[in-house]
Amino acid sequence: MATKDYVKRGRSAKPAPIKAKANPKGKKAPTTGFSTKWAALAVILVCGLIAGLFFLSGTDVPETAPVTPAAIIAKPQPAKTNTNALPPKPEEKWRYIQELENKKVIVPVLTPKQVIAEDKPTKPYLLQCGAYHSQAQANERRATIAFQGLNSQIKVSTNDKGTWFRVVLGPYKDKRLAMDDQNKLQQHGISPCAIWFWE
Repeated sequence: MATKDYVKRGRSAKPAPIKAKANPKGKKAPTTGFSTKWAALAVILVCGLIAGLFFLSGTDVPETAPVTPAAIIAKPQPAKTNTNALPPKPEEKWRYIQELENKKVIVPVLTPKQVIAEDKPTKPYLLQCGAYHSQAQANERRATIAFQGLNSQIKVSTNDKGTWFRVVLGPYKDKRLAMDDQNKLQQHGISPCAIWFWE
């Protein structure tokens, strides 16, 4: 197959320009600009939208007739009522309110010595760390307490359920001292221990 040389080949002639066709009826070609019909349609749509929103808002369309001062005076104005006003106070039916208002309370004034004397109990306290039916169990609990550096004793009591061997510490003059020993024993796993008055 023979090769063609495209470079040596002559250039073709320029094509003739295309002439616009003449309008046979003599009418003007339509312009692509914004026509007055579209402008009028846009104004009507905007007015319709505003009127629709005004209607949906629930307010009345304002009247176009002018309002004269005589018409304002002629219209009776409704009396304004305050919806937040409180109702009148009801009358009291009970006598104890008046009695309490007129009652006088007399508070006795105590000196600091009297306050301390009243707060101080007359009986000493004890710390009970167990009540057992057998004396061997009571001795084991007493030995466990002795390992913590506290001195305890066994009190024997009898009731309708039998004989009890109670392991107690004390007597304590102040309840705070009994609570200190109770906390110390609880930290070492010896519980429950209850605080009672010494009998």
